[in-house]
Amino acid sequence: MGGLGIDLGTANTVVGTPDDGIVLNEPSFMLVRTKEPNRALAIGTEARSLVGRTPIGITPVRPLRDGVIVDLESARTFVTAIVKRVSPGRRYGVRPKAVISVPAGATPLERRALLEVGHEAGLRKVGLVPEPVAGALGCGINPLEPRAHLVVDIGGGTSEITAICFGGILSHRSCRLAGDELTNALYHYLREEHNIVVGELTAERAKLGAPDTDEGQSLVVEGRDAATGRARFVTLETEEIVDALRATTAGIVHTLTECLEDLPPQAIGDVMSEGLLVIGGGAMLRGLSQLLEEAFGFPVKTAERPLTCVAEGATACLVHPEVVAAYSS
Repeated sequence: MGGLGIDLGTANTVVGTPDDGIVLNEPSFMLVRTKEPNRALAIGTEARSLVGRTPIGITPVRPLRDGVIVDLESARTFVTAIVKRVSPGRRYGVRPKAVISVPAGATPLERRALLEVGHEAGLRKVGLVPEPVAGALGCGINPLEPRAHLVVDIGGGTSEITAICFGGILSHRSCRLAGDELTNALYHYLREEHNIVVGELTAERAKLGAPDTDEGQSLVVEGRDAATGRARFVTLETEEIVDALRATTAGIVHTLTECLEDLPPQAIGDVMSEGLLVIGGGAMLRGLSQLLEEAFGFPVKTAERPLTCVAEGATACLVHPEVVAAYSS
């Protein structure tokens, strides 16, 4: 069975097929000429690498914010370019079908915009599945079974916690504190504590340089001295990076714990035995698992492939359309 499983994330776009698995995993970035905003000059990794160094007349564009479309034209251009890259058969008139993940908290208007963009990008039939459902399915969890599962998704633009059971959503909370805010927090920390100004890509790399392993490792960060304007670098221990991000991380966890107030008491036993599943790029941050365990009181499991499990689950929905049908109602 053919088709595409697509995770259109704020930070990264991941695409899979039932036959080949993950076929694309690149940043959700696009470069366009200022005078031709509807024609992509570059997408993905190539476009992202030029952020902070784009020539005059070329504009970097992020087609999605907080996991949803903010500009129909740029999103249409981006998705069309993605479909052309991963589905060369389209040039012969074959329009692939697709299942696209969408934030659990997306409004009906945001969902309609995503469907519209998918159809106009050349997709024949588009189904939508909530990201936590796709992520759970991509991690081997059956979202249709009569047991409750709690999924935390910390992406680039939003953090969500969703309880799912038997083809429905039991409770859901989200906040706008996520990967982008963590990057911004580290940028300001370096400016205030080390008097060094760094680019967005540098701050992003430094943030990801503090994974939940590599105890005691250090990281060299290059930038511009805020006082003299000269090039300079500083060496950061990973524990210092963790401390710089702690306030923002704690804010994410505090907001998400509100989901427990809406969780039916009978579901608590399921979550206690199954554990909390963490997906998304934020799942790789050092100390997050411990922070979640302390806040929720549940065991915490991090997805083996936190960056691609949503696309894997969306791809699996092509073979299991009953999941899309259950969670689209």
